[in-house]
Amino acid sequence: MPPSPCPPDSPIQLPAAGRGRLPFDGLVLLCVEDSRFAAEALRLLCRRSGCRMRRADTLQAARAHLAAYRPDAVIVDPGLPDGSGLGLIRELRAAADAPPALVLSGDPDLGPAALEAGARAFLAKPVDSLARFQQALLDLLPALPALPDPPAEAPGPQPPPDPLALRDDLRLAAELAARLAAQPRPDATEAAYLGSFLTGLARISRDPALAEAARQPLHDPEALRRLDALLRARIGAASPL
Repeated sequence: MPPSPCPPDSPIQLPAAGRGRLPFDGLVLLCVEDSRFAAEALRLLCRRSGCRMRRADTLQAARAHLAAYRPDAVIVDPGLPDGSGLGLIRELRAAADAPPALVLSGDPDLGPAALEAGARAFLAKPVDSLARFQQALLDLLPALPALPDPPAEAPGPQPPPDPLALRDDLRLAAELAARLAAQPRPDATEAAYLGSFLTGLARISRDPALAEAARQPLHDPEALRRLDALLRARIGAASPL
């Protein structure tokens, strides 16, 4: 059962220091992210901070979520299958009493455009620092009281990425590539979306070969054939034995 949303006018309360609770207990975030791999990594950070997270993987799903409940904040990936997440940021900026928004992107140069669109904060993928994530929440929600201590990393090894989520993203990319390859003239918009999706996935999975494939002209049949071979190899490596 999904978590219950906080009432729109509920004040956000951080726990007092020394009570053993997580720093952002009670916050509900909506993550608008098409990559399951990226969303699951963000969910781990939310859990370790005390946040609850809901996910929408398209603009349409995000608008449906926002029409039904008001999260405390929205985290938006600008590269979505049905349009630009920056458009959603502009909608939120123009709406009365809309939740604040943070842009999370695999393109580190997108920060100025995100802030111009109305985002209050920007994070580049991969977000592999708990301290950086928690500081972004404080930047996003300035009414929150400061943490009694600076955000710090948990001791010990970090949780590993979810291999099943990575495999799902690789399969989605393979389906998109196959659809492009079947078109007599591959659609430029779909090719650009696939390139953006692969770029973000390559960054968070730290895969330079995938990043190189994403930079190729994905409307070209030969580039698509090479990408198909690479994705098949990656899917096999990510599949459980």
